[in-house]
Amino acid sequence: MNEATLTTATPRACFADYLALTKPRLSFLSVVTALVGYAAARPGWHAMEFWSLVIGTCACAGGVAALNQWMEQDTDAQMTRTADRPLPSGKVATGSAFVVGCLLCSAGLGFLFVKVNGLATIFALLTIISYLAIYTPAKRWSRWSTEIGAVAGAFPPLIGWAAAEGRVSALGWILFGLLFFWQIPHFMAVAWTYRRDYSAVHFPMLPVRDAEGGQVARWSFLNTLAVVAVSLLPSALGLTSVFYAGVTMPLGVWFIASAAGFLRVNGRDQASRKLFFTTIGWLPLQLGALVADRFIF
Repeated sequence: MNEATLTTATPRACFADYLALTKPRLSFLSVVTALVGYAAARPGWHAMEFWSLVIGTCACAGGVAALNQWMEQDTDAQMTRTADRPLPSGKVATGSAFVVGCLLCSAGLGFLFVKVNGLATIFALLTIISYLAIYTPAKRWSRWSTEIGAVAGAFPPLIGWAAAEGRVSALGWILFGLLFFWQIPHFMAVAWTYRRDYSAVHFPMLPVRDAEGGQVARWSFLNTLAVVAVSLLPSALGLTSVFYAGVTMPLGVWFIASAAGFLRVNGRDQASRKLFFTTIGWLPLQLGALVADRFIF
């Protein structure tokens, strides 16, 4: 092997590069929401079942992230915010990413099936299929890709609920709806901030098509109203205590006020960032209130 070959060879990937391939922060959200579903369905926990759920969901989430990056390495390379990811930067070989993704997804599904139950495994499989086979390609051709992705992102609580109950009751489906509608204003705020990146790779999402941002803001506001309404359903149906309602109502006002700020033409860029951080704060507080209510009251 000559000196030129040695100079241009791809550097050997380290553990941090493979970890980045699994998108730890996004994967962490999937695992946490699965555990919220588990905790809300079963106040208290069975140690083996709990840790099996954690391991299986972690593997599936990491595998999906790796395969998503494998599928989108060409567009990732063209966007400023994603150009340094392991594949476009050359830190991880394309084939390695594919193998890691497939192994993690297979191991996660197998672990859930053997150690948890079949229904939890089905919901994990639906998450994988909807994210990779529907959402990821839809980003290239559909204005509705965000909403399609929101379906995939709303499945993890059902994995946890099914792990605990062996079925999904009304509160579990309410959690699904809450996660679905929450993702729309969250990702609209993200996509508006990075709309030039998405435009560069010709993703036809709403923030790219709507140059003024009025439609983006209105759609975010309508879905904020929807998620707040869904968050109040457990109280309306008598599934939670007064404590939950007392926490949910001010959180809902905060969320709606932030989404309303996005409607104003002046300062829309700043308002989108404020809405993004509001969504980041609202979700753990809202889910925490639900879990606390189930454990305490």
